[in-house]
Amino acid sequence: MMSSIGDLPRLLPVFPLAGVLLLPRGRLPLNIFEPRYLAMFDDALKGGRMIGMIQPADPEAAEPAPALFGVGCAGRITSFSETGDGRYLVALDGISRFRVASELELHRGYRRVIPDWTPFAADLNEEPCSIDRSRLINLLQAYFRQQGLSANWEAIGQAPDERLLTSLSMICPFSPPEKQALLEAGCLSERGRLMMTLLEMAIAGHADDDPPRHRPN
Repeated sequence: MMSSIGDLPRLLPVFPLAGVLLLPRGRLPLNIFEPRYLAMFDDALKGGRMIGMIQPADPEAAEPAPALFGVGCAGRITSFSETGDGRYLVALDGISRFRVASELELHRGYRRVIPDWTPFAADLNEEPCSIDRSRLINLLQAYFRQQGLSANWEAIGQAPDERLLTSLSMICPFSPPEKQALLEAGCLSERGRLMMTLLEMAIAGHADDDPPRHRPN
């Protein structure tokens, strides 16, 4: 277990993936099949088992090494299996966010950075959170109906605040910039307020897209 930023690695392999979010104490399943990322996970399994998830700043960029957002989240490999066709099925448990201090040269085809952990030292410990759960649940129910999604509302109602916000941030189909904003939120309470704002915007946007209904004179 990581108890201080001194326990975190000074060099971090990163997996750039648009629209995919990892947060501290969240769990992210991955299906790895590209040779460069198979190599990256091979190397991580031999070392500290840490991988950084980060989004490309421009998901549409065509270059092989597009610019990255400045903040990502590192996770530790906690589950690993290999399929018969050479893929890796992996689970990462989120440890801490990091800021990219600099990027190193490619190694075996994958990217590596020097991470700055200091802005996110609080990530290593659970923090108190204050959110309007009633408002959040009402917005979620409206959003899930709009998206055609099902949910176990009893389990959602019983989930602790941090686990609920982390899971929702990771699974809701928000845009990459919205996912990044959730990642970079200063604290859980701020992430909760942002989550509700995004849900409200999505619900309102969907209502605006509905075709006008004919009303008889």
